This record gives sequence, structure tokens and C-alpha cells, in this order.
Amino acid sequence: MSFARARRLTGVMAVVLAAGAGVATTSGVSQANPVKSSTTDIQILSFNDFHGNLEAPSGSSGRVTVDHRLDTSGATPKVVDVTKDAGGVEYLSTHLKQARAGHRNTVTVAAGDIIGASPLLSAAFHDEPTIEAMNTLGLDATSVGNHEFDEGYKELQRMQDGGCLPDGDGAANQNSCAAHTFEGADFHYLAANVKYAGTNETILPPYWVKTFPGGARVGFIGMTLKETPSIVSQAGIQGLQFTDEVQTANALVPVLKRQGVNAIVVLIHQGGTPAVQKWTGPDGKVYNANATYDYACGKGGTLAPDSAILPIAANLSPAIDMVISGHTHQPYVCNVPDPAGQQRLVTSASSFGRLFTETDLKYDMATADIVRASVAGTNMVVTRDVAKDPAESQIISTYSTLIKPIAEKHLGTITTDVNRVASPAGETPLGDLIADAQVNDPSVVSGGVKPVVAFMNPGGIRADLTYASSPKGEGDGVVTYEEAFTVQPFNNYVVSMNLTGADIYALLQQQWSGANAGPSATKFLQVSKGFSYAWRTGTAGPEVVPGSVKIGDTVVANDASQTFRVAANNFLSDGGDNFAAFKNGTAKYIGGLDIDSFANYLPTVSPYTPAALDRITKQ
Repeated sequence: MSFARARRLTGVMAVVLAAGAGVATTSGVSQANPVKSSTTDIQILSFNDFHGNLEAPSGSSGRVTVDHRLDTSGATPKVVDVTKDAGGVEYLSTHLKQARAGHRNTVTVAAGDIIGASPLLSAAFHDEPTIEAMNTLGLDATSVGNHEFDEGYKELQRMQDGGCLPDGDGAANQNSCAAHTFEGADFHYLAANVKYAGTNETILPPYWVKTFPGGARVGFIGMTLKETPSIVSQAGIQGLQFTDEVQTANALVPVLKRQGVNAIVVLIHQGGTPAVQKWTGPDGKVYNANATYDYACGKGGTLAPDSAILPIAANLSPAIDMVISGHTHQPYVCNVPDPAGQQRLVTSASSFGRLFTETDLKYDMATADIVRASVAGTNMVVTRDVAKDPAESQIISTYSTLIKPIAEKHLGTITTDVNRVASPAGETPLGDLIADAQVNDPSVVSGGVKPVVAFMNPGGIRADLTYASSPKGEGDGVVTYEEAFTVQPFNNYVVSMNLTGADIYALLQQQWSGANAGPSATKFLQVSKGFSYAWRTGTAGPEVVPGSVKIGDTVVANDASQTFRVAANNFLSDGGDNFAAFKNGTAKYIGGLDIDSFANYLPTVSPYTPAALDRITKQ
């Protein structure tokens, strides 16, 4: 059974932000008051950003960095990541069961994006398989994340409540209740800062209280990032209001305390990024390297100063004992001082089920609160050397059988990996291919007018296309429908529209300005063949080089004298990812699904070899 049928709770009014700023320190254990007597042990297991990865993910999505080595075969020494294969719900479930052994007081929670942007195995069934898999592995509660809104908030509520969609038995390549009636989540979805506009009513419960054997009680507040409206399709969140994370959580502290709940943990779908690791090679030289999964903060690492989680963690009420975060797909177990100066643990377990965080703490029965000094967290690798959970294997088998005819369809071939590795200017091989597919999509031709350029948001490209055959044996270089869907899993529609030259300049500038300003926020739009431009670092930051924007041989003027037919997905068309200039588009025409655009285009260019990355240049 699911929980939300009788538990839609009313939200609360926000309170004023606390002051302060946060800096992550290097220990994974909070340092506060001495540990008191009369305590009981509690274990919190947590993960985030699972994104429906039921099967063990492949490529870089299925690896974690555990060390580094120095490659001296070339003229210049190069740091190479040493990785370990990780992830897969069959293994995650087993690891969690093993971790719980011997712990009387244990709870399993998550920090959002459990569903959404999922591989075909889950997405083809509206992520119902993932909810069932989470029920099986024993998830107790999770915050919502931005991707929980990919199909709209009413669909999110169905994930909690259960029931079937009248989707025409496979409309838009999706099928609800294909195996059986969907019963909904056995765990609690929490959405403290998502309210019906103009009310204090949250769309799902704002918090959940876990009562352990012996009487210890811990409250969990769940929130998504307040910027969610700018990174999801607008149609699915109409009539909703997303409130400030700090104000929302702090306002719930007295609500919980009035119920005798003093131990409080925040589950928040917002996160940070570890700073670049300084690695000393065997030659004694220090190199910049990708951070290992345990570098931040236990092995001397820190979070980058512009990490969005830092000001949130620094301003949450001192009554909140721990913060479990997500969204950035990064691994860290760090401390950020609370407004009272006490160290407070902030964790994140990467993504796709590759890691989970084990946090052990002591709970004082006399004060009914967590002993802050006792809180110790560690990120654990979900290795694939343990037995698979047979119950999870059965879920995968059931849905794999249903999706097999579609999943295994061969679309085309590639001669090498087509990946998301960006040039210094921000262009990627896979971004080029996807943009080319959309500009050549006949479904967006309106009145006989074809688009002359397509733009693709980098966040919508979720995986690489790898040359090596997958474990399913389709053969080297073969791209299946399932693999293509994993790259673009949102079922967005391709939209054509008219934009002026000034609009195009504006959206290019919006790649690195406003909410997209800063190294960790910049979003380089991928562009189709025939479109080119240059950018440079000016006195005020990045800027488009005047006169460099071209469509073919035509110079695009930064004014309204020219109009161009442009293609983009409906997410961008609505101004998603802070590209407001797309809202200026006129004569918008909605075509087919982006995955269909790709599936129809790849055969026409197979075998495909990525071209030089020269559409975007940096001066």
C-alpha cells in the first residue's frame, strides 16, 4: 500500500533567513559538545539521484574514481583516473541489507531524483519499476527533486498514491501498469517547499517522523531546490510555488519541536561540488585531478566555494542536526558550521546508485536529540562483487521482457565513442549529433519552412554513446534504441519557432549570465552544423564576439532586422535552464519527440564519425 492517500499535510509559513556563511571543513565527523550518557545508537543510510538506474549503469555512469595513476607514455605526463565499476539496484539492495545487519535502529532515506531522466527500462513504464524497486530495497523516505516533476506534479502524486494512467497502452513510447496495477510508493515522498500557489498547502507531506524501537524519534524534512521552476517544463508545475529552502526548513523546526521531536535531519535536493583534487604523482609533482569518491572532505578535500549547498547549510537552524543533499551527482561527506558555530554534517552519495552514505550517530534519550559530536558519515562504494538481490532481479526481468522488442532495435552505427567531453569552447561531439538530428527533423517543418539552426541544452544529454558493445551483445558500434533513449530520456518534443538575430545573441549571452553565471553554472548550448560563433572573456566576463555569429555564410546581426527559423526542445522553448530569450519565439510549431528525431536521423549518417569541434570557438 502507499502512504499519501491519507497523509497530504498542510505546509507552514516561511520564516526569515538566518545570517551567516559556510565553509566546508575536512572532517567527516561533527565536532560539537562532548558525548553524553544514556544514549542509543542510530544508523542512517542515504543515497540520491538514482534516476531509475535499475540495471548496472555502463560507461562513466557506472564507475567511481578510487585513485589516480600517472601516464608517462606521452611527451607530457597525464593524470589518469583509477576507477571501480559500481551501481545497479540488485547490488545496491544487497549492500544496504548488509549494512543494516546488527543495527537495531536504522533508517534508509534519499535526497531526491529517484526517478526522472531514467533509462528506458524504467522510463518506458512511467518509472513505476523504480518505485517498486525502491519499495523492495527498503527506502523509508525521500525528498522530491526537480526530476520528480518531469511528468508533472500530478504524476508525482500518482507515484506516491498508485493507480494507472490511461496512456493508450504505449502512447509516446510509455505504458503504465504494463505488468500489473501500480500500487505506489511504500516510502514517503516529502515536499516541504512545494505548495499550491497562494496557499500554505504542500503537494506532499513536508516532513516525516521515524520512531525507532525503544522510542527514539527523528524528524526528516524534505525539499527540492528553490530553482526547480527554471529547470523543469512549465506545464507540469503550473499553479505551484517553490519556496526558499532555508526559510521553509527553519519554519518547520518549531512545528516538530512542539511534537517532541528535537532530532531533525534535512533531505534536500541541492548540493555542492568538490574542489579539484591536488594529487602528488610518483614523480613528486602535484597535479590537478578529478576528486576521488572519498576526497571531500575526509581526505583533505573541500567543497568549491560556489557550491549552492554551502549558504543553505550555513543558515539552517542550529536545531537541525544533519543535511543529506543531492542534485550535483557528486560524492562528499563534509562539515559546514551552523549559525551557532557548531559543525554539522553535510553528505551526498554521487548518483545512479554507485554509492550510499552510512551515517552512525548517538541519540540522547534524555534530551530526545542527536548528540552532534557523535555524527560520523562515510560514503560506501556499491561494488558488484556481492550477490544480486533476487527480488530486484525479478523486477528487472519482468520489465526487460516487456520492453525487449523496442529496446533492442538497432538504429545505426558509430565508429568511435560519441561523448559529452567538451572542447575548451564548450562544444561536445554528442551535442553536435543531437542538434543535427533536431535541425533535420521533418516533424518541425511548418508551412514548408525548415529550421536553419537547432539548440540543445547540455543538461538534457544524460549519457555517452559508447562504441563497445553493451553486455546485451548488440555488437561494437551498434546503437540501440535503449542506448539512444538513455542519452535523451525526457520525452521532450522538438519545437520550431522564429527568433530574431537579437534573440539569438541574447540566448547565447544567457549561457553564462544571470542564473547561469559562474564556472559551475555556465550552460553551453550545443548547436547544429552550419551555425557558428566565437566567444571571449571580456572585462565583465564571457561575451559573444560581435559579428562572429553565422548561419552558413550569413552573418547574424544583433538586431531585429533578420528572422530565423530555430529548433529546440519544448523545455528550452519554455525558457528552461534560464534561457529566457526562447520565450520571445513566435509562430511556434510542436513536432515529434526528441528521441524519435534522433532515432530517425542516425541511420541517415551511419556509420557516424564525430567531426571536428569547430562550431563554437573561444578567442
